[in-house]
Amino acid sequence: MLAIAGYTAIAQAKRFTPSGTIEFEKSVNMYAVIQKMMDKDNESFFLPAFEAYKKQKPQFKKLKSTLTFNGNQTLFVPNEDADEDQTFSSPMVTQNNTTYTNLGDGLSTTLKTVFEQSFLVKDSIRHINWKITDERRDIAGYSCRRANAVVMDSIYVVAFYTDEIPTSGGPESFTGLPGMILGLAMPHENITWFATRVTDQTVQAATIKPPSKGKPMDNKKLAETIKSAMTNWGNYGKTALKALML
Repeated sequence: MLAIAGYTAIAQAKRFTPSGTIEFEKSVNMYAVIQKMMDKDNESFFLPAFEAYKKQKPQFKKLKSTLTFNGNQTLFVPNEDADEDQTFSSPMVTQNNTTYTNLGDGLSTTLKTVFEQSFLVKDSIRHINWKITDERRDIAGYSCRRANAVVMDSIYVVAFYTDEIPTSGGPESFTGLPGMILGLAMPHENITWFATRVTDQTVQAATIKPPSKGKPMDNKKLAETIKSAMTNWGNYGKTALKALML
């Protein structure tokens, strides 16, 4: 009886959030990103520009976004960047995607902005082979568990998810864990997304709608289009392609 009472108390204390909104902050280590852009062919321009940047700008660039969710539906919408720096503009630094995910049918619709062009990408949700660990941390008031994965063959990803929000979603196109992803890091890309606030509220499923504008295509066609446009862009092109296909 005591054991049953204990389990009942734990179940009552543990909250569950079936719908609501999550405010995310994307943080980019600009010093590290800029240093990766430099090579012997461009350092004569980049080095003085980098020194000037360090005197005027903080090391970490912060970008905001919102994820709205209800049951099996999520909608990730980036906020407009009010302080976009054209000197070191890169798809890794900006937020290019508005992503609707229907976890029930396994499909996503993403409005991608690729160098001022809009593409409406409809495709299956990316399968991610997550490996769940025992590490835990609190994020935005929720107890989260760590999971690791590699996406796009080479990008190492660390995620922290909570089963207190049963929707298997997350920022951008990251899904597939037994709960909502509230923290996401790509250490080798020097980028993180972390929830700063979760609002537990009723969100009508009908209000979570996929984007509808843009040139329609799937992920394969988008990759071909970007590769064709960046044939002679060298390492910058490879980095841009990686960022745009996330």
